[in-house]
Amino acid sequence: MSVDLRTKYLGLELKNPLVVAACPLTQSIDNLKRLEEHGAAAAVLPSLFEEQITHEEVEFSRAQDFGTESFAESLTYFPEPAEYRATPDIYLDTIRDAKKAVSMPIIGSLNGVSRGGWTEYARRIEEAGADALELNIYLIAADMNLSGAQIEEKYLELVAAVKQSLSIPLAVKVGPYFSSPGHMATRIAEAGADGLVLFNRFLQPDIDLDELRISPKLKLSNPYELLLPLRWVAILHGRVGASLALTSGIHSETGLIKALLAGADAGMVASVLYQEGLEKVAAILAGLAEWMREKEYLSVEQLKGSMSQENCPDPAAFERGNYMKALTTFAGEPI
Repeated sequence: MSVDLRTKYLGLELKNPLVVAACPLTQSIDNLKRLEEHGAAAAVLPSLFEEQITHEEVEFSRAQDFGTESFAESLTYFPEPAEYRATPDIYLDTIRDAKKAVSMPIIGSLNGVSRGGWTEYARRIEEAGADALELNIYLIAADMNLSGAQIEEKYLELVAAVKQSLSIPLAVKVGPYFSSPGHMATRIAEAGADGLVLFNRFLQPDIDLDELRISPKLKLSNPYELLLPLRWVAILHGRVGASLALTSGIHSETGLIKALLAGADAGMVASVLYQEGLEKVAAILAGLAEWMREKEYLSVEQLKGSMSQENCPDPAAFERGNYMKALTTFAGEPI
């Protein structure tokens, strides 16, 4: 029995639901070619950070101004801004090169927290040929003078500002730390998001006891991390006017199948590719197709959302998570 793996994400027709998440792997054109050969339906490029853009602008301005009080011709030491090859320009070239090298959709990524001139790069990413843009909002609410409502307004203003500059689809990647994630998801969609990517993995700083300094720690995801986004995808499916992508914790066909059953339009992978190689894409897709044949699903569209909260025989399981049952049936022994 043949199965139809096609899905639609952000209005894009994808040959299957497996998308490579934003990570350093996707900045290589050779990797993008290999990922497409192994079956990846789309790829999100690594994020272009607000700090990178503003840093380049500040440094260029400083370089232009240096020495002008002494030498009238000193401005000619530096190229005009249009000719200046800064990191953001290299990023745009990567998009152009990727679009020439592969046929799968290429999704650009911007990481920022404020409104400002850097949002102009959303338009430039579109002009470079990206099929969609993923806005990765990485905001730690460390200012104790800001209320939760004020933080949420910052998100919504940023989404609206970026969307205003685009005609391609916009996905918004957010963290799970809102007091009412469902309500916030609805408001983000209303602000202009065509899709939601659940969830952002906020990196946590550590303390280096030898150097007595703050040290960032990056750890690859593990399959257990699937459970949090799985719950919220299941709750949001059919209730929010945006595509849903699940990221964090998909390490095999099992994770992808669960994501689709919960209601995701696409599942994103990255960590498992570092651990097992780019060919893992093909293995996951083969496992998905085999499982669908065994369960007599004809298409991903038929499968999608069949275990979401609205279709689940026990909807409360996604709300409270059978908390009491999980605790009372745990048979672990003390160490």
